[in-house]
Amino acid sequence: MLKTRDYEFWFVVGSQHLYGKEALEAVKDNTVKIIDELNQSGNLPYPIVFKTVATTADSITQVMKEVNYNDNVAGVITWMHTFSPAKNWIRGTKLLQKPLLHLATQFLDHIPWQTIDMDYMNLHQSAHGDREYGFINARLRKNNKVVVGHWKDNRVQGQIEKWMDVAVAYNESFNIKVARFGDNMRNVAVTDGDKIEAQIQFGWTVDYYGIGDLVAEMKDVTHAEIEDTFAQCKHQYEFVIGDNDPEYFEEHVKEQIRIEIALRKFLERGGYSAFTTNFEDLWGMKQLPGMAVQRLNAEGYGFAGEGDWKTAALDRLLKIMARNRKTGFMEDYTYHLVQNQEEILGAHMLEVDPTLASTKVRVEVHPLGIGDREDPARLVFDGSDGDAINVTMSDFGDGFQLIMYEVEGKKPAQAAPKLPVARQIWTPKAGFYEGVRKWIENGGGHHTVFSFAVTAEQIEDFAKLTGVRLVNIK
Repeated sequence: MLKTRDYEFWFVVGSQHLYGKEALEAVKDNTVKIIDELNQSGNLPYPIVFKTVATTADSITQVMKEVNYNDNVAGVITWMHTFSPAKNWIRGTKLLQKPLLHLATQFLDHIPWQTIDMDYMNLHQSAHGDREYGFINARLRKNNKVVVGHWKDNRVQGQIEKWMDVAVAYNESFNIKVARFGDNMRNVAVTDGDKIEAQIQFGWTVDYYGIGDLVAEMKDVTHAEIEDTFAQCKHQYEFVIGDNDPEYFEEHVKEQIRIEIALRKFLERGGYSAFTTNFEDLWGMKQLPGMAVQRLNAEGYGFAGEGDWKTAALDRLLKIMARNRKTGFMEDYTYHLVQNQEEILGAHMLEVDPTLASTKVRVEVHPLGIGDREDPARLVFDGSDGDAINVTMSDFGDGFQLIMYEVEGKKPAQAAPKLPVARQIWTPKAGFYEGVRKWIENGGGHHTVFSFAVTAEQIEDFAKLTGVRLVNIK
């Protein structure tokens, strides 16, 4: 399973010396209590570390420098417990190169009318401090997140959780490396793009390899390695031999396992976390990679077909954001246009991500009328029900654009005995006709990343962090 670094988030509290030493000690004590409870809540995927009560420009600048150079720190959470003069934050905030969350909260969730006095007012000035601090972030055009509410509220903790996943994905984006086995599918426009600009804007590295490099790796895969993985697959999946001869079925499943093992070794050695294949470039291959790709998808690798490196990198990015839950490569395939039942069938020739499955995953071997190779083994399953998003990235020459809509995900209601591929149904929440029309008008591609775990707000946060244009179809 692909893993990310063990990240943490630093918590910096804003105040000033005007209130005196006793007040600053209270600020620190309150902050430590909040952080301890947040870490113990079990609602946050990464730990929060108390760093400092920031009262001067120098202390703020120093802590932001430390954030930038500590690879284990994914971002900063700030809280204006009292009134913190925003000029103190200018230098440090300008230098900060990692995600920033402004937590607009207060230690108590109520106004204690029977005991409130000016000492209380001086010590509980979050409403005051939030405006001062918020202004300077807006003035600096800082693409920070603002979460408002009491820190014990599950809604607030949920927003922090989702932002943490985006912040980690933002950091990890600069580590995404895509291995392209072959070039883009010939004569196809939407899968191509500016790889240099993608590295500048998102940190993605995209490298080309001839398919012969993979074939050479496959020759070194041992019989013992194949047999061991085959035994794992028999335990993990339902083997559906169908009309195939059992020996023929086993031979073709093991060929996919050979490809899988070779791919994993190649990717691990090069530090790649995403990859593409292309059915127009299969020199030396017996089968188009199918089950091999899907099993790597389940481990967290990003993927897209036909050399579509943008979607492969986007797939890996969203898998990080989702912690590899119910997220994967998808393709718009065909419509159901019966009135009041309109929906989209998503599938692919072979490579739909099994993290999306709601049914027992089956291994099947069938002919594939594309690529001119042997019958490939593939994982077959039905997708899931629930709220989801569908996202794509297009390159318009003057910059990248993310296009997305929220959807209602659905399991297929009927069997498709002659369609031996994984299937996911959905309907845009914007409405079928409006959603599809706007998707096409805005240049959305047919390759997407489909996720039940990532939210539209998280995509908006990522777009804000990276400055990429976003069309959210509503």
